[in-house]
Amino acid sequence: MTDDALIAAARDAAKHSYSPYSNFAVGAALRFADGSLVTGTNIENASYGLALCAETIAVSKAMADGVRGGLEAVAVIGPGADPITPCGRCRQVLNELAQLGGTDPDILCVGPDDVRRLKLSDLLPHAFGPASLA
Repeated sequence: MTDDALIAAARDAAKHSYSPYSNFAVGAALRFADGSLVTGTNIENASYGLALCAETIAVSKAMADGVRGGLEAVAVIGPGADPITPCGRCRQVLNELAQLGGTDPDILCVGPDDVRRLKLSDLLPHAFGPASLA
């Protein structure tokens, strides 16, 4: 799967956002080495603290389906004028999944006219993960 296809999947996922409070629809798509693609979108809640981010939803879906290794790339898209990056919580959640397969995935932060490619380790240096508990 190409980066363009991954970005298109994130864009399609954002169309299913439930974001009536912020009107900030976010989509995420995860690409795995085995060819798996898992998407997620943000889901807000009237109790704001219970909102779920697109990346967290996608990771949860992947884990629930038994996809737990080989995370290669993540595309994240939002409605703003600039590319968005995963929030701190999502960086940690993505790190957990990545560490299960020993990867450092590319994070494609997508804006209307720009795609920023970063490594997860650049977004979350000195990350805490499963190996930290040994």
